[in-house]
Amino acid sequence: MKNKYLKMIQETLLHLEQGKTILYPTDTVWGLGCDATNNDAVKEIYKLKNREESKSLIVLVNSLEMLKKYVSVPEAAVEILSKTNKPTTIIYSNPNGIASNIINKEDNTLAIRIVQHDFCQELIEAFGKPIVSTSANVSGNPTPKSFSEVEKAILDSVDYIVNLQQDKVSEKSSTILKIEGEEIIVIRE
Repeated sequence: MKNKYLKMIQETLLHLEQGKTILYPTDTVWGLGCDATNNDAVKEIYKLKNREESKSLIVLVNSLEMLKKYVSVPEAAVEILSKTNKPTTIIYSNPNGIASNIINKEDNTLAIRIVQHDFCQELIEAFGKPIVSTSANVSGNPTPKSFSEVEKAILDSVDYIVNLQQDKVSEKSSTILKIEGEEIIVIRE
């Protein structure tokens, strides 16, 4: 673990391990997160966002190896992930070991991204499990482009705020792809 983030990761881990919610920078936007394997923690994210549990969330992992622990990864996904240099989320079928209230109930799928942000990579590696990532806003409100744009309601309600407000995020959501057989469907560019 790099010394740059050591103290911050240790503090964040305490909250994740207790099933708490966090506000943190990702490789795309400032996000709300929690242990992606904990149903109760995920419920808290839905409450914070004032969002129906029927809407699925994105999950972050730190490596292809971790991804393979939770889903079967088609060869097309491996190829896409090996070539992309921008944040890319892929929707996978039949996830296992993940909180059931994150999974899309209609088709048993889950959107997962291998995160490219140093802090997130190290945090997930230290945690040893995936974490939820959803934009840090109340549903229906604009996605904050920086920490300073995060709504007061979110700041007041989240259990822990990662103190990396100066860290730059891309301010752009990830590309979302779904692979069905041989077909690659672009959900969000």
